[in-house]
Amino acid sequence: MPSDHSAAPPARGRSDPALGASAAALERLAQRAASELGAFREIVLCTQAELVRYAARVLGSLSEAEDVVQEAYVKAHGALTRGEFDGRSRLRTWLYSIVTHGAIDALRSGRRRRALHQRASSEVATEQGPRAEAQLALHELGDWLAGLPAEQRAALVLKVIEGHSSREVAEILGCSEGAVEQRLVRARAALAAREAET
Repeated sequence: MPSDHSAAPPARGRSDPALGASAAALERLAQRAASELGAFREIVLCTQAELVRYAARVLGSLSEAEDVVQEAYVKAHGALTRGEFDGRSRLRTWLYSIVTHGAIDALRSGRRRRALHQRASSEVATEQGPRAEAQLALHELGDWLAGLPAEQRAALVLKVIEGHSSREVAEILGCSEGAVEQRLVRARAALAAREAET
């Protein structure tokens, strides 16, 4: 895995080189991935950094994010080889959806919450330099978002931090755009109320 997924996100766009392949190139790779392992490897190379960065922001832990993304790739590869990816959504959106569901499941896991603070503390304590600062910022983001329900947290990260449109967020979360906006309103209200308390 690449070593630094916690840097600030690049500007989004279909042909953004920081995001790997264009949407069309990823769709072509998805068609070949069912029969060519090399095509799936290319999908991983093109999407891994952005998916780990996104999952880390939702979860507040880089190591937990790497685990969730790895599990998502296992699920995606299985679905592609079984012909279950029907192309109704773009491949990148579909991968974000799988990662989001894995991250939400991880957030809901009581075991994961107990381990999160131990992992995050040890990650920050063992790192030095810019990576340590990024880990600390990630830990602080996780603490800031900790009180939000998992669906609100994912919607907020996708829309505000990752820069997806409401339509894309709705597609990733499997809900309507109205539901996305409602989750965002509730998340912002909860964060504002918490800020007012401090």
